[in-house]
Amino acid sequence: ACAPSRAGPPRSAVRCQPGGSCFSAHLANSSYDEARGACSRRQAGLAWVGSNAELLLLRALLEEALAAGPGPPALLWVGLRRNAPACTDVGQPLRGFSWEGSGDGAAPREVPRALGRWVKEPVKSCIASRCAGLRAAAAPPGESGAGWGWQE
Repeated sequence: ACAPSRAGPPRSAVRCQPGGSCFSAHLANSSYDEARGACSRRQAGLAWVGSNAELLLLRALLEEALAAGPGPPALLWVGLRRNAPACTDVGQPLRGFSWEGSGDGAAPREVPRALGRWVKEPVKSCIASRCAGLRAAAAPPGESGAGWGWQE
């Protein structure tokens, strides 16, 4: 998922907040670094989320990609990374991960606790850089509709 400064070409799925963030989804089987490079070639960066409104846009793109693709994508890469020697912190919503900068320094370092849902807890480590993305998941017990969560 890229965060372009404006809507992308017609062939890519793009969602924008009124007067705010835009996100685009590009389906490919790629690594985190390849996805970051692809966004850079589109004059954008990997997406980052600082509010529920931005998360809803990103989730809508993920659901659109799931409906359009031949099968569920493994992961929708976003700019969520934990560099060594930072440690996994289960007490934080992003578990010690942080958003890669957007170029203007506006990327939030953390998110509201409600946005810290993980499909699977990240590996506890301090010695390796790790990346995470957004994954569709089964809805948690007691909730209807599609679920979601961050996944390392």
